[in-house]
Amino acid sequence: MLPINYVAVLVAAIVAFIIGFLMHGPVAGKLWMKLANIHPTGNEKFKDMIPQMLWNLLANIVTAYVLAVVYLFASTSPVMGGAGAWNGVVCAFWVWIGFLVTSSSIEVIWMGRSVKLWLFECVSSLLVMSAMGAIIAAW
Repeated sequence: MLPINYVAVLVAAIVAFIIGFLMHGPVAGKLWMKLANIHPTGNEKFKDMIPQMLWNLLANIVTAYVLAVVYLFASTSPVMGGAGAWNGVVCAFWVWIGFLVTSSSIEVIWMGRSVKLWLFECVSSLLVMSAMGAIIAAW
């Protein structure tokens, strides 16, 4: 069994959820809606979003767990130089650039997604991954 700190994974997932909420709501929600071509009708209800929010939280938990596993192996490498919050951020950066950015770029390349929306989501996911990496590594 891998020595994964499940409390750190859960906290990282919740923090990721909060960052996602902030980026798509109070902090940059208007920009995101403009880039995503979303036009609120005013009839949106919080209770209607609960299933998506639960799936989002589950996805964050899986991501945080996998990042914890990657960090566990990376932190033992002489290339990383040991453990610590900064190394967690560095590890998260490499996972972000190598997997999230590259795999989501397919949506721009082949599916016609807006480059600006893609960049917005890339920045959001970088913030999320950095926070998760720091939390997982510091714990």
